[in-house]
Amino acid sequence: MAETVKCLVWDLDDTLWQGTLLEDGEVHLPDEVRKVVIELDSRGILQSVASRNDHEHAWARLEAFGVAEYFVLPEIGWGAKSESVRRIADRLNFALTTIAFVDDRPAERAEVAFHLPDVRCYPAEQVLALPDLAEFTPATSTVDSRRRRQMYQAGFRREAERAAAPGPDEEFLRSLDLKMRIGRATGEELSRVEELTLRTSQMNATGVHYPDAVLRGLITDPRHEVLVVTLTDRFGPHGAVGVLLLERHPGLWHLKLLATSCRVVAYGAGATLLNWLADAAARSGVHLVADFRATERNRMMEIAYRFAGFEGLDEAVCPCAAVLVPAPEDTGLERLHLAPGPRVVSTVMDVDAPDLSTPEGGPGTP
Repeated sequence: MAETVKCLVWDLDDTLWQGTLLEDGEVHLPDEVRKVVIELDSRGILQSVASRNDHEHAWARLEAFGVAEYFVLPEIGWGAKSESVRRIADRLNFALTTIAFVDDRPAERAEVAFHLPDVRCYPAEQVLALPDLAEFTPATSTVDSRRRRQMYQAGFRREAERAAAPGPDEEFLRSLDLKMRIGRATGEELSRVEELTLRTSQMNATGVHYPDAVLRGLITDPRHEVLVVTLTDRFGPHGAVGVLLLERHPGLWHLKLLATSCRVVAYGAGATLLNWLADAAARSGVHLVADFRATERNRMMEIAYRFAGFEGLDEAVCPCAAVLVPAPEDTGLERLHLAPGPRVVSTVMDVDAPDLSTPEGGPGTP
């Protein structure tokens, strides 16, 4: 199956609108194209612009058409479009395999394809058919996916304020009034969990995708905890930003999956989750064993585990993992071990989380 497109980059002249702005003066945005823009946005697919035009003039036209708000990080100028597309992908922190580009000119598509072969390129004639293609049809639709653009736009405002903020970075993070909620997944939230495991690659500890049917079985199993993590601040919600899958054993909690959105790495979300889990395990008198499988993109997750104190499992030193089924051979799965002690969960955000000492633990704030 084709990887789902996360961002579609549009050319403007004779692609998004009909006509050439600098030559014709007046251009026309067909209603059918407007509907495509709105539909892709509702599916959680971000959209941007790479156009050879005067920025001020072109952006004013997008505003006049009432569609400027749908385009993030527009690149409107006179440079190579491959460089524009690359900058958009880098700023979004998206793999090029999740970027698509649409342009009416074969030479422009060829230039992008030559320099960025992982980017999928489409002719303008195909615009109206894009919503019917599998790569533009995400497997899930959630509250978060439908407001993804707004969350990214709020993120850009955070970044701008952060860059302008004087003083230590920790002071700025405290000023955000960050609030993390860790909650047991309900049936309604499972689509958000599945989406996170599908979309998150840099901060996914195993690269494993858990489908909806499997997750529904796990949330009714008293041995398992399926936890959804959300984050908000004074700019608004970040949405669901993390998922943990934990299996209980006598004297041991087995962390089968930890995935967090790369959008919240800078806020210390991953470190906060691991600190909270280690502190909860210490309170319950159990060790932690975490599954980790290295991929091409999740080096950051390995660093997070190591920084939190996890080390390679040595059963000769600690036999706690003897209760686990051995990891399948030839899968690259590594098991990391931590004998936790009490932790300060975070100095920059409030954390509201359940009590994991028993499966029926109620809500509390560590």
